[in-house]
Amino acid sequence: MDSKNTIAAIALSSAVIVLWALFFVPEKSTVDQNIDEKEKIEQSGDAPSLEQKETQITISRDDALKESERIQFENDNIIGSISLKGASIDDLTFKNYKVTLDNEQRVTLLGPRNIKEGYLIDSGFVTSDKNIDVPNSDTIWSIEGNNKLTDGSPIKLSWSNEQGLKFEKMISLDDKYLFTVKQKIINESNNKYDFYSYGQIIRNEIPEIIDFLILHEGLIATLDDELIEEDYDDIQEKKFTKIANKGWLGISDKYWITSLIPPKDKEFKTTFDYKNKFRANFISTDPLALNEKSSIEEELQIIVAAKRVDVIDGYAETLNIDKFDLVIDWGFLYFITKPLFYGIDYFFKLLGNYGLAIIAITICIRLVFFPLANFSFKSMAKMKVLQPEMVRLKELHKNDKMKLQQEMMALYKKEKVNPMSGCLPILVQIPVFFALYKVLFVTIEMRQMPFYGWIHDLSERDPTSIFNIFGLLPYDVPSFLVIGAWPVAMGISMWVQQKLNPAPTDPMQAKIFAFFPLFLTVILAPFPSGLVIYWTVNNILTMAQQVFIMRRTTVKTTT
Repeated sequence: MDSKNTIAAIALSSAVIVLWALFFVPEKSTVDQNIDEKEKIEQSGDAPSLEQKETQITISRDDALKESERIQFENDNIIGSISLKGASIDDLTFKNYKVTLDNEQRVTLLGPRNIKEGYLIDSGFVTSDKNIDVPNSDTIWSIEGNNKLTDGSPIKLSWSNEQGLKFEKMISLDDKYLFTVKQKIINESNNKYDFYSYGQIIRNEIPEIIDFLILHEGLIATLDDELIEEDYDDIQEKKFTKIANKGWLGISDKYWITSLIPPKDKEFKTTFDYKNKFRANFISTDPLALNEKSSIEEELQIIVAAKRVDVIDGYAETLNIDKFDLVIDWGFLYFITKPLFYGIDYFFKLLGNYGLAIIAITICIRLVFFPLANFSFKSMAKMKVLQPEMVRLKELHKNDKMKLQQEMMALYKKEKVNPMSGCLPILVQIPVFFALYKVLFVTIEMRQMPFYGWIHDLSERDPTSIFNIFGLLPYDVPSFLVIGAWPVAMGISMWVQQKLNPAPTDPMQAKIFAFFPLFLTVILAPFPSGLVIYWTVNNILTMAQQVFIMRRTTVKTTT
């Protein structure tokens, strides 16, 4: 890869990002259906899924958790509680993920509705009959039997109204992140009613987000095979609504997902909206008829998970959730990004370190592109041999550019050299480079994973800096001057590689190209250290291959 090709690589990478933003972001779609009975429910004060009274947010998390009796839940991955007031899942912490490497505090995702960071999940039934009392956010549920939710030990909640209706919830938890909620209404009266099942996720405020082009953070769904991604600011401006027969919905963070999977094989309406709080909810469009002395039942799944690929793919397969793997933002290069992750993960299991896995996958990529690189390096070697003749032609025809171009083309044709062949490997490798960046950026498997020495998190930048001699001098430097050892190694490898290529005949071009390794060192310093390791190792392998090919080509040319 010579300097010209590097410039092309950076330009084309930028073009990929811009084109992705322009053409590959899913369109905002809204389906407006006239369902009279459903609209009555949405506008009704009895519909806790859509209209909730605003709660004064003035208390701390600890005080909020003490406000109502709670059912504790725990397995090997999560710990938290369910409030008996409203039967909301509103307290959840990931046991195996720390907020930062520097402390032992675990990542807490869900919180009660009456705190600033409130984030919770509700479910239940609503009806258009205003004379019927249904559970809402103030309802106090009773426990029947077991009072702690664990893997293999479900809980049962109940509440009865004065019209002879008993509402029940059977909640179970698997060994990872899946809550299964079986909702039931038992009619002990002689009257008939129609009910609609619903589920909703409520988030009080926009969390701290990265707000980066290549990552979606916000409301998300796949509805009838269509991926829906709505940013928080989009929903603040305009509500999203769509009716579907299959799919799921949720709110996505970089590493975490809170999702609802509606009852299977039933039409439902999904709404994303904002009225002082963000809501992602579904409600069934076809009523469930509750006859006298009978019962109705619905089941939905709730997944509040760390976005581990094996976990997400496992739920997608075992629960038959359509396109649930897209909760991980693989991007439009999905067909490269996901296989690349599987390759890295395979080598991680083999070698025990993601840094070594990145190096191993780099070697594999070089082997795949070996024939293409050989072709390119042979052409570059010939170009280097032709350098004196090119300089001579430039001097000879310095006042006649047209004649110079004709003579240069004749020379290329005579020596069977294609000056553009060096760009071909770069064009092919740009998607791979971008896909690897995506893998390092979005997968939780890379989060807080160490390499050797000073690299404690491959998904973050190299923390050292050349401006304090990589920590040898006793002072810190500003973040914009944090240019670590691995970026410096990458820049040096690029400079050495540059020396192996034909020098530009134009003095100005030569100066620009000489500056380029330094430029890229500064540009790539903030990138994930895993990506810089990939680039550095790739440069070293490229140089080794290039030296070998150029020596062989030079010998053949001179003889």
